[in-house]
Amino acid sequence: MSSTARPAPLRLSIAEVAEQVALGKMLLIDVREVAEAKASGVAQGAKLIPLSLLPLKCDPRQPGCELPQGLPVAVYCAAGGRSAMAADRLAQLGYGPVVNLGGLRDWAAGGGAVVAC
Repeated sequence: MSSTARPAPLRLSIAEVAEQVALGKMLLIDVREVAEAKASGVAQGAKLIPLSLLPLKCDPRQPGCELPQGLPVAVYCAAGGRSAMAADRLAQLGYGPVVNLGGLRDWAAGGGAVVAC
């Protein structure tokens, strides 16, 4: 059992997440592989960082860290499984709060725009 307290999960609609991302008040990460993103597009405003590269590109202790800290983070993948793992990993790295949006279809069904990668 961990003694580290985790922040309460965010409860936001896709429209609210899209607005926060557009305003620069939230980070949106697509954790699918590059080929998947190229085939189906990405959520508007999303940064593509495959789950396999998350430890390299999102660890604030590493010089190659691509994510600023201090902002809430939303993640998605194809169906929600990889994004759940990514949300846990990002929380362990000190990001938060982190919300798992599920899959790209959930984003689109909620009214989020999808753009070419």
